[in-house]
Amino acid sequence: MAELDRLPLHDLHVALGARMGPFAGYEMPVQYPLGVMGEHLHCRSKAGLFDVSHMGQVRIHSESWDSVARAFETLVPQDVLGLASGRQRYGFFTNEKGGIEDDLMFARVGDDLLVVVNAACKDADIARMQTLSGVSVDILADRSLLALQGPLAGEVLASQDARAGDTRFMDVFDVTIAGVDCWASRSGYTGEDGFEISIPAAQTTVVAKALLDHPAVEPIGLGARDSLRLEAGLCLYGNDIDADTTVASAALNWAIQKARRPSGAREGGFPGADVTLAKPEQLRVGLSPEGRAPMRADVALFASDTEGEAIGHVTSGGFGPTIGAPVAMGYVNVAHAEVGTRLWGEIRGKRMPATVASLPFVPANFKR
Repeated sequence: MAELDRLPLHDLHVALGARMGPFAGYEMPVQYPLGVMGEHLHCRSKAGLFDVSHMGQVRIHSESWDSVARAFETLVPQDVLGLASGRQRYGFFTNEKGGIEDDLMFARVGDDLLVVVNAACKDADIARMQTLSGVSVDILADRSLLALQGPLAGEVLASQDARAGDTRFMDVFDVTIAGVDCWASRSGYTGEDGFEISIPAAQTTVVAKALLDHPAVEPIGLGARDSLRLEAGLCLYGNDIDADTTVASAALNWAIQKARRPSGAREGGFPGADVTLAKPEQLRVGLSPEGRAPMRADVALFASDTEGEAIGHVTSGGFGPTIGAPVAMGYVNVAHAEVGTRLWGEIRGKRMPATVASLPFVPANFKR
């Protein structure tokens, strides 16, 4: 087994009583003594601090924003050129089949583009970005990344730097925490208000301890991160989306702005442009299993409780602590994707009922 990389906060996680486990080549905190349920509910009601330093951070720059944006638009179907300085967008790298090679966040700061990619894909993503002509690609290996999430996250960060209180969802800004100069975006992957904070790696412990000193903040591990994003209807790369999943099938059409769509000002020009938005045969949906038993990844879905071939499968599933019931996401044939459709998931040879549900399961609480 390959040796796992350690995060800058590894010693602090251990001191806080975290149970550590492998994820994307890193030794990550899975849960703390509060437990997954307690951590999940604390983040929904107050504020939680996540270590996401395993993710990749990259800066792309050139002599002008026009050069940077047009270069990056050859890799993604999003409107990069039209992004204002100090703003961020969700995007994805696509392939020639219209599939999603990774999903990511990108932000404009002056004439530079800051990109955050998933840990499991970052080597391939960086190699992809390094093929761009006319730009420089800097790997920000000397920076860590923490996510502060929850309805009190704004109050917590503003107690360190009042500038944070004036920001809105997807703003990117400078922030000082415990005397450390950082930058942050008002975003995250829980469905709650919050921030993702890029920090000089050597100062990560100073920043983390300062945020954890606030009475509203608890450390949160991977277990609760997964249940929070699932309730929020957010995709986990490698589970809910992958290189064989088209943007249309994943129901992520909303993330492609008008300028890059067919007949838009800068339509096409990215891998798979002709098939990315083609009408899919299967569609990502929310699922509400009946009873208390979760339907987890790879459970086959059927249109009948007794017969017929599978018409889909579950990609993510578990118990939703906020709503007190199982929740899941998966793919089903378009004919069975309408909200309210009753399906059956096969668990240990027995078919159990579930209903196609609207996403998200828990309404987003972003600061607009």
